[in-house]
Amino acid sequence: MLIKRLSLVVLAFVTFVAVLPPAQAARPGFVFPDICCYYNGAVVRTVVPPAAFPNEGRDNFYAVMGQAIFGVVGVAPGAPGYHGGHWKFHSVTWNVAAYPLTSESAILSAAAAGDVTVTRNAANDFLCPIQP
Repeated sequence: MLIKRLSLVVLAFVTFVAVLPPAQAARPGFVFPDICCYYNGAVVRTVVPPAAFPNEGRDNFYAVMGQAIFGVVGVAPGAPGYHGGHWKFHSVTWNVAAYPLTSESAILSAAAAGDVTVTRNAANDFLCPIQP
């Protein structure tokens, strides 16, 4: 009798879980166009839509305001240290007239020169694999 009741409870739970809508990750506050970003001067694209992944980024992603392709990534598939698209979000704002920044080294040089300000924002970290 106990086994029969336990089986009914398990069946009820499985049925309940089966009709729940699937969980979806929150989307970050931006959506990529057909092309994602620059990596060492070359354009790369996303493989899947970005999903929020707050405070879990591992690789640098720079959102460069005022640039047509606003993203710049520090690594890409095949590069040492690529973690599959777990991005640490940095916003890049201009202190001078904007000019193209297409690599992490260009962003860091611009920051060292005072042309841009780079601000880390862990709440905007996201997961989005890319493809060269």
